[in-house]
Amino acid sequence: MFRFAGLPDKDYKLVILVRNDLKMGKGKIAAQAGHASVNCALSIKKKDPKMFDNWTSCGQAKVVLRVGSERELFEFKAIADAQGINNSIICDGGRTQIEPGTYTCIGIGPEECSVLDKITGELKML
Repeated sequence: MFRFAGLPDKDYKLVILVRNDLKMGKGKIAAQAGHASVNCALSIKKKDPKMFDNWTSCGQAKVVLRVGSERELFEFKAIADAQGINNSIICDGGRTQIEPGTYTCIGIGPEECSVLDKITGELKML
């Protein structure tokens, strides 16, 4: 693959896992995914500015995938934590469609695509 000078030699992305069992509306899903994306971006910018720069220079790729339960969210969080991968789990305030304190999604990354694919590569798109 040809790359312009100054671009990283690898691809980077942020993966957002959304609970499919909650049956949230499209707008609610978009808002929750937005929370995860912003939290992860702000966190990685502070912890690892080079990773943030790599991700932003590659177009800030985001992929939204589905999981079936709260338990699955926390299983993926445990994997990310064990591998030292930036992540942010989102707990809803309960002002609209779902009960307060409901965990809706998790953002994982940004990180090299190859690293995240080993963790989430078998999941389906939302």
